[in-house]
Formats: sequence, C-alpha cells, structure tokens
Amino acid sequence: MLPDKLSSNFRGADAAGIDLATLTPGFNDTVHDSQGVFRALLNALSRPGKIVSIDAVLPGLDQDGSTAAAYVPMAAFAALLALADYSTPVLLQHEHRGLSDALRFHTGAPLTHDHAQAVFAYLHDAQSMPPLDAFSLGDPETPESAVMLFIRVDSLDDGTPMTWRGPGIRDTQTVHIAGVPASFWHERASLANQFPCGIDCYFVHGGSVIGLPRTTRVEVA
Repeated sequence: MLPDKLSSNFRGADAAGIDLATLTPGFNDTVHDSQGVFRALLNALSRPGKIVSIDAVLPGLDQDGSTAAAYVPMAAFAALLALADYSTPVLLQHEHRGLSDALRFHTGAPLTHDHAQAVFAYLHDAQSMPPLDAFSLGDPETPESAVMLFIRVDSLDDGTPMTWRGPGIRDTQTVHIAGVPASFWHERASLANQFPCGIDCYFVHGGSVIGLPRTTRVEVA
C-alpha cells in the first residue's frame, strides 16, 4: 500500500495526465537529499563564483533515457526538486514533458507561462532567455519574493574571464562562465540601482552550479 502522501500524489498526477510509466525518479530520501542540495545551493550563493558540485547529494539519479534528468542538467533538476513546492510557480523556458511531469509529481509545483508570476525559472537556452525585467524583482518590503533563475550554460570554467566583487568574495573572484550573452550582463547591471530588489541566479552545467546573488558586482573583460 502506498504511503498517504505518495498515494495522494499518485491520484493527483494520474488525474493531471502525467505518464507514470516514464516518470523520472526523484530523491531516494526526500528529506535527507533535499537538505543536502539546499546546503550546496546556499554554499554556492554565499560564495559567489565558486563552482559547487551537487553530484554527491544525488544518490540514485542518472541521465539515462529521454526523461527529465536527460534534458535538464542534473544540478538544475535537483535544485528544483529541493526548492519547489505547491506554493512556488515554476517557469520553464522551453516546455519538456518529462521535466514538467517530474516537477508536478514530485513537488506539486504549478507551472506557469507568466514570467512575473514565477518564483523559480529554468532557462534552457541562455542565448534566447527573456529580458530580466520580465521577471519579478521583489519589492523593497519583500525583496526575497524575487524570482530565482537557473540558467544552463556551456561551461562553468571555460569562458571569457570576468571579475566578481562583493559580499562572500575576498577581494576579487575570476569567473569563466561560457554561453551567457553580453545582454544579460548589461541588463543585470542596470538593475543594481533597484537594490534590495533584484534577481539571484545559478548558472548550471552538469552536476555543478555557480551562484550569483544580486549583491555581486560583475566586470566583464
């Protein structure tokens, strides 16, 4: 017999038309694994520019087949599993049945096409991402309500060098992210005068992430 929560998810998923036969598995131990991913994400955001691996806290997940885990970088998939829930609308830049089904089933998160409504957004193609001001930046009273972006990139260590400065960085940090258009950095710089409002980002590649909080200043070479 299914546990109450899983049984409830199963009935809801079935009613929503989720293909359970091809559903990507979630965490083996939801509480333990989610906590591990959360700690890794917090570490990445508190130490901007540092490459943080999430592979070690993903037992049982792989990237075989045409499922969600094959489409999305492992780090982004794990992050969304750990962070999203029924109260956090998620925007997917490009619809993918496997990813949509996995998020709805494992987290209960609603999917949205409204950029301003999204609490989390997965951007699969950095070159064609929406403008940053299309998303919620929060407001002065609740800046934490801004969207959090997960941006898939070509590499975390093989791009044009950038210099990052700010809280969590001793002096400067040289970062080499590849695959992010110049327009992103210009748009982000233009949001600086709206602090404490702004957007926190994670750049994801494979099982690793680099965190970029709104407090970090970026100089592109």
